[in-house]
Order: sequence, then structure tokens, then C-alpha cells
Amino acid sequence: MSTDKEQLDVDEDFVVVDTDEAEAPVEVAKTNLSKRRTIDNLLEERRLQKRLADLDFDI
Repeated sequence: MSTDKEQLDVDEDFVVVDTDEAEAPVEVAKTNLSKRRTIDNLLEERRLQKRLADLDFDI
């Protein structure tokens, strides 16, 4: 270990983040996840309907 004192560069240009802005990405992520789940459910429903339509029913 060195005994010489080294000068450290300190970055004092920090940004204060408002608490309302800090929570916004979480809400966006929840919204995006909700939209993605809705899309996935609709696609699954289409796949199932197509499989049902492909089956031959003799009534």
C-alpha cells in the first residue's frame, strides 16, 4: 500500500431525482407486461380456434 495521499476526482454533478419520476418506469413496465399478456392471450385464443376449425366434425 502506498503512503502517499492521492487526489481523487470527485464528480459533484449529481442529479436529484424526484420520487414521482423514479416510479414511472415501474408503472410503464407493468403496463407493458399487461399489454403483452393480453396479446399472448389473444394469440393463444386464435391458435385454439384455428385448431378447432381444422378438425372435421360430422354432425
